[in-house]
Amino acid sequence: MKKLIAIFLVAVMVLTFAACGSEQNEGTETKEDTTQENSTGESGEESETGAREKTDVNVYVITGPTGIGAVQMWDKAENGEGLENYHFTAVTSPNEVVSHISKGEADIAAIATNLAAKLYQVTSQGIQILAVNTLGVLNVLTYQGEQVSSLSDLKGRTVVTTGQGANPEFIIRHLMTQSGVDPDQDLTIEYKAEGTELVTVWANNPEAVIIAPQPVATSITKKYEGSAIVLDLTNVWDDLNSGSALMMGCIVVRTAFLNEHPEAVENFLKDYQASVKSTNDDPAGTGELCAKYGIVGQAPIATAAIPNCHIVYVTGDEMKNDLNGYLNVLFEADPSSIGGSMPDDGFYYAS
Repeated sequence: MKKLIAIFLVAVMVLTFAACGSEQNEGTETKEDTTQENSTGESGEESETGAREKTDVNVYVITGPTGIGAVQMWDKAENGEGLENYHFTAVTSPNEVVSHISKGEADIAAIATNLAAKLYQVTSQGIQILAVNTLGVLNVLTYQGEQVSSLSDLKGRTVVTTGQGANPEFIIRHLMTQSGVDPDQDLTIEYKAEGTELVTVWANNPEAVIIAPQPVATSITKKYEGSAIVLDLTNVWDDLNSGSALMMGCIVVRTAFLNEHPEAVENFLKDYQASVKSTNDDPAGTGELCAKYGIVGQAPIATAAIPNCHIVYVTGDEMKNDLNGYLNVLFEADPSSIGGSMPDDGFYYAS
């Protein structure tokens, strides 16, 4: 009898341990399942198949040259071909971009470099610059075959341009001074409120020299037979050998978005670099896309303007060194043009 009782107790103990082991296994499986579920949400970490889901990226671009480099990428995104899910919006005013960035609605944006420096200051380092996408877009134009080989040839002339109190004025005055021209004594400079007003200048004053941004410069040469672009201020800047470059447009990212989605930002840069290459390799196709997405109104104008827009993809130390010199020129002309102070190293994205 005692032997039967002992056997019974042993059997009970074995069944008890087996049940505990089963509960522990079930608990482990539940924990693993929960971990997997947590990694498949909107953060773009992993899908049920184990592949990382694409991240939604809201991209805002300003119309004109700054937005041209994005249109090939935009078109691919419409067909779902991007490494991430890009949602593009084109706006006409820099203030619109500032508003969308401030509200967290824009994750990445194509804007002027000095505006990027301002945003960096006013948002307490809330944005970083990923890449420079546009060099200079200012051209010197003359009518009726006049020969101009340097800015010093403009002494005594009337120059009509736009952008008083902004980047164009600061760039022109800097380059004139560096070329031995006193912009206050050697020239008569007239400013128009809008770039489009430059198109009618020669109707009243055919002897004037026009300094116009692209694509307005191309529109002027199309309108007036015998007119020509005689100087590209990007090349004039390069000829100074100042250790900087005329860098007017860039791509920025919200720092919070970058911290949350670093891989998505890297993928964006890969897609954007490819877009810039396609832009320069296929001006005609890019021109059509510029018209399609409202970046430039007319495809033929966009196509003709692209070679003079200097659409580029510059990152890393080259971006930092060359852009820093350009921003310093703006700072010396008017500190408020870049937000009151030179941006520190945190302004520049390093992958």
